[in-house]
Amino acid sequence: MRGGSLWQLGQSITRRLAQSDKKAVSRRYFASDADLKKTALYDFHVAHGGKMVPFAGWSMPIQYKDSIMDSTVNCRVNGSLFDVAHMCGLSLKGKDCVPFLETLVVADVAGLAPGTGSLTVFTNEKGGAIDDSVITKVTDEHIYLVVNAGCRDKDLAHIEEHMKAFKSKGGDVSWHIHDERSLLALQGPLAAPVLQHLTKEDLSKLYFGQFQILDINGSTCFLTRTGYTGEDGFEISVPSEHAVDLAKAILEKSEGKVRLTGLGARDSLRLEAGLCLYGNDMEQHISPVEAGLTWAIGKRRRAEGGFLGADVILKQLQDGPTIRRVGFFSSGPPARSHSEVHDESGNKIGEITSGGFSPNLKKNIAMGYVKSGQHKNGTKVKILVRGKPYEGNITKMPFVATKYYKPS
Repeated sequence: MRGGSLWQLGQSITRRLAQSDKKAVSRRYFASDADLKKTALYDFHVAHGGKMVPFAGWSMPIQYKDSIMDSTVNCRVNGSLFDVAHMCGLSLKGKDCVPFLETLVVADVAGLAPGTGSLTVFTNEKGGAIDDSVITKVTDEHIYLVVNAGCRDKDLAHIEEHMKAFKSKGGDVSWHIHDERSLLALQGPLAAPVLQHLTKEDLSKLYFGQFQILDINGSTCFLTRTGYTGEDGFEISVPSEHAVDLAKAILEKSEGKVRLTGLGARDSLRLEAGLCLYGNDMEQHISPVEAGLTWAIGKRRRAEGGFLGADVILKQLQDGPTIRRVGFFSSGPPARSHSEVHDESGNKIGEITSGGFSPNLKKNIAMGYVKSGQHKNGTKVKILVRGKPYEGNITKMPFVATKYYKPS
């Protein structure tokens, strides 16, 4: 959730349901607001006990009948199926779609082989992050990308503004927003064996970051081997009229081991994997270098620039940033967004941007930003929670080892 923790919201809802009048709490948190958009799976979520909450203008499941703790663990032991159709998929096409996109993002898009992709960052003129996105070069004249739900309106306006200027100078690029499609994320150890039951294509030949258009459960799908949990898995773009059937088929083929999982567990999983949440860990004033995403800036782009804010970012690459994103372990109550980080002498050196209790590690974890020079692994700190300092230390991320499917 932009500006707060989904895990924290889910725990709050669970406690309120346990302690309060359930009908009143349901009206407050789960009522169907006429202004909220619904995914193709909305009725399916409700039928399966999904607790629906407003998120980025959509009514989305924060959790189901199991707890956020249990569903987080189950994803890493068995698997999870997430509805992420609130996110915005779009295609850029035309012989100039690659050079156009390279004016807006830090990735070496031209250097991607067809059928491969990468995490990238849309930057502004000051080098800050407008959004992060997974982009895929389908062909030299077709780019497929997915942007965050909470950033959809500003991202599309930003792309459209620059596209008009690019086309006015003779550039050949057009776009299509895939509102006719839904997006499912299948994550965990059982993701590949379960999905293999639903397609004739050999998924063992599709590695992390790769993309394929193929038939899954009788529908033409865009399949990317990626995710937001640190586990092996897939994001599946499916025609919306076939989304429910695909979800049912995945759950059936897993024999109950893959569970429908809500945004609460998705938040704790991505935190365990050390992945940024835009609006918390990345903002308009945070650069990819400060966010620890230097690896996403292509080598050629570091030499040539050519993207918005390149002067700021290339200077940070040369001189080093003044702040850095780091991980934390802490004692006491879990640290939350905006908790201050102090050195052992009591001087403020940074701030937490995401935090919570790790269901898999059974300890408090967090990420945030500290001054450069104070960012070394093992550095002892004090983290203020409700004004009281608690012992903590800086640690490397991810907190839970990633299990991406890569060539051996």
